[in-house]
Amino acid sequence: MAKHGFKVFDSDMHIMEPPDLWERYIAAEFRSLAPRGLTSKSVRDLRLILPGMAEPPGAPGRGRNFARNQALYADHARRGWAPDVQLEAMDVEGIDVAVMYPSRGLQPLTQPDMDPRYAAAIARAYNDWLYEFCRTDPDRMLAAAMLSVYDIPSAIEETYRTVQDLGFRAVFLRGNVVNGKQWHDPYYEPLWETLERLHVPIGFHEASGSWSRQNGDQFENFGLRRIVAQPFEQMLAMTSFISGGVLHRHPDLEVAFLEANCSWVPWLVWRMDESYELEGDVCMPELDRMPSEYFKRQCYVSVEPDEHPAVHMLADFGADRLVYSTDYPHGDSRYPKATESFLELPIGDEEKRKILWDNCARFYGVTEKVAG
Repeated sequence: MAKHGFKVFDSDMHIMEPPDLWERYIAAEFRSLAPRGLTSKSVRDLRLILPGMAEPPGAPGRGRNFARNQALYADHARRGWAPDVQLEAMDVEGIDVAVMYPSRGLQPLTQPDMDPRYAAAIARAYNDWLYEFCRTDPDRMLAAAMLSVYDIPSAIEETYRTVQDLGFRAVFLRGNVVNGKQWHDPYYEPLWETLERLHVPIGFHEASGSWSRQNGDQFENFGLRRIVAQPFEQMLAMTSFISGGVLHRHPDLEVAFLEANCSWVPWLVWRMDESYELEGDVCMPELDRMPSEYFKRQCYVSVEPDEHPAVHMLADFGADRLVYSTDYPHGDSRYPKATESFLELPIGDEEKRKILWDNCARFYGVTEKVAG
């Protein structure tokens, strides 16, 4: 398959989990505590409720975007967002291969002070379900494993299980800190060592529905929150990974910052370089190169299909660190015209080829043979 002559690899395509996923897949001892998806007249109801939580509010409004999605995804919802629906959506967008990230699953592991065993059971249940989902066409639908960071030994155990036993291609983490420990804290070092040793990349993913505990959820207005939630959290995570020394200590570890645009990267990396020049001798003594060099060596960031400011990212860093994302079927996706929108961006064909296929394939370790 090709879209106007370009092979397409979606670095961040979403599935829509069934409301009873955790009730069916979680370990028996936690079944009474299983997260439960809520449903409403919205065909894309992403709400999830955990024990002790008040039921979250419904959709942020019934405006034009809600109406658009109701019409666009009605048949997908009626058919239960099943694997054949996912594959059809990939065909519509011309996607050859995609890595699946969650929708409801972006929410449950964001609460402070979660019981580590319960949190690990939530992750394991999701991964078991996702494995079955992707088995419909494992060459086209690849999986990123959910990890719980409330207990690092269990996260390491789940990494080995999902990568070695289930064939997952990556792990994903929310960018926002949920346990009071920044990403460069020594607490996480055994996990980064494991991922580096196994050559497993990290996909940092954010969501506007349940963002930063450290920023205090400043905006109750969903429209305002959508503007800042993903990029601000990813800025913090990238700063921690680069200027906090994670990538210095783990030179073979690769990380992608997804669903947050890419146009903020030149400014943030410039800012990190400036801070390194001014305070690096005191505050970042272990770094042996400019933060921008770590970015160019180990980081990727996703470009949205209609992100015209991305030309500034290309001007500063070229195309080698950009990956493509449709964000199907979320509310800000440009489906079913995402790939066509990307191809209309004012960038060259060679750059488009790198972004649509080469960089994603390199990051996720996909060969031409695997891709069929």
